[in-house]
Amino acid sequence: MTEAGPAPYQVLARKYRPQSFDELIGQDALVRTLSNAIEHKRLHHGYMLTGVRGVGKTTTARIIAKALNCGSADGPTMTPCGTCKDCRDIAEGRHIDVQELDAASRTKVEQMRELLDGVPYLPVQGRFKVYIVDEVHMLSNNSFNALLKTLEEPPAHVVFIFATTEIRKVPVTVLSRCQRFDLKRVPADGLIRHLKSIADSEGAAVDEGALQLLARAAEGSVRDALSLLDQAIAHGGGQAGEALVRDMLGLADRRRVLELYEAAMKGEGAEALTLLRELYDAGADPQMILQDLLEVTHWLSAEKLAPGHEPPEARAAEEREKGQAMAAALSMPVLSRAWSMLLKALAEARNAPSPIAAAEMSVIRLAYASDLPDPADLMRRLQQGDGAPAQGQPPQPQPPRSGNSGGGSRPQAQAVSRPSPQAAPEPDGPPLPQDFQALLQFVDDAKEIGLLGHLENHVRLVSYQPGRLEIALTDGAPADFSQRLVNWLNQRTGARWGVIISNAGGEPTVAEQRRDAAAQRQASDEDDPLVREVKKYFPKAFVIGRAELDAEPVPPAPDDEENEDG
Repeated sequence: MTEAGPAPYQVLARKYRPQSFDELIGQDALVRTLSNAIEHKRLHHGYMLTGVRGVGKTTTARIIAKALNCGSADGPTMTPCGTCKDCRDIAEGRHIDVQELDAASRTKVEQMRELLDGVPYLPVQGRFKVYIVDEVHMLSNNSFNALLKTLEEPPAHVVFIFATTEIRKVPVTVLSRCQRFDLKRVPADGLIRHLKSIADSEGAAVDEGALQLLARAAEGSVRDALSLLDQAIAHGGGQAGEALVRDMLGLADRRRVLELYEAAMKGEGAEALTLLRELYDAGADPQMILQDLLEVTHWLSAEKLAPGHEPPEARAAEEREKGQAMAAALSMPVLSRAWSMLLKALAEARNAPSPIAAAEMSVIRLAYASDLPDPADLMRRLQQGDGAPAQGQPPQPQPPRSGNSGGGSRPQAQAVSRPSPQAAPEPDGPPLPQDFQALLQFVDDAKEIGLLGHLENHVRLVSYQPGRLEIALTDGAPADFSQRLVNWLNQRTGARWGVIISNAGGEPTVAEQRRDAAAQRQASDEDDPLVREVKKYFPKAFVIGRAELDAEPVPPAPDDEENEDG
């Protein structure tokens, strides 16, 4: 007789699976609703449980089945004993009246009909027949149709419990026949307490920082959190510190990430690149670093609007104090701009041949943008007449240009650059164009074909003074056209130009004026008496151009005269 070997290891996510409603964490609304329904005997025949992975949908379905069939109670109870035959059989998945169906692997209508064939018959062992359908959104349309009639009017001894992570894929005809429960993500503080209690039960030493990292990585999923805790305990041989978990998850040091963010937002590009490279050399993934920077941006923005919105245990005291100081120093427009830049950088890092290069470029952009004023400050300075930044300072961002509208609202000008009081050209510079046509000729002489094309096709002149141009732009104009025009004029003329984008109508573009003039000439040519006479004999003829002939006829050549005489 062979000796039985050691019992196989059971992972924490299964070993500590809740067996009663009291053990469920983070789902108080669901427990309260079911408790009142059982107490007042208002049980429904269909329940729809939805939520992200690992929050307890299938576990809750099994607990409901226990509550309905617990043999130690006279009827449905919110406190199933867990020790009677019915409770044990349900927990072990072998209760004859509780059937579980994985809709992801059994999607055909024949399989649904086979399941429904047993619905009319009374339960054999318990009080209710319970049908648990996991990932119900994977069923085919025919399977849903086969289920509808039974789900609408099932026998009194049948209860359906559906679980899904994709509630939008479930037909509304099915949803309308069920009570829906949205299982929430478990808050980080609740997850930390849960993980700590399990780690203590397992005799593992897991410090507070490691638990915080595990809870953050799980994103509200209890199963994910337990799987990560299992991995961390195995990785550390029964001990798991913050550094070990950070290395296991490929995360960057949060303190170093804060230092990196602070250096970038202060414009200390060299220091920020050094910190980024140190994090990368320590094993942090560039995309994870960018995600951490995004998380810092979100945290600081929320901290600025609602101080103390996070529970104190979510972050270390030193990190929380540093973040509060940074939130007080940074404005909301700056934080919003950093969020947009980092979000774009994350997409670039995912597609770039070298993710670390993309991450370094994003840090460089952040450091450069730290010197730029926010749009509100820029508009305030322009309205107060402070003018554009001095030579050598980074260019100020252009306010967004709204499209031309034919409505009756009052036009509002958007300034891009205003001329300084010294708008005259340098002594050695060329004279400024005195009107718009002279400006076009000036650009044409410089062989700036692209700039000239935009001036002729997309610019409606509102007003012109040497050194100051107020225009309206058509829809086809490039977004940065105004700034490009200002920079080019400043460089070519040696004077500081101002270009103001206006919502006023303005004159027709040069291209439109040329088309109107051509149309007028065409109409004039068509009205010519000679043309009308020709079209009597050639109705389909049309004028393609006009050429002025010499006043005096050209005498025939001598050879032509001799031929005529001959």
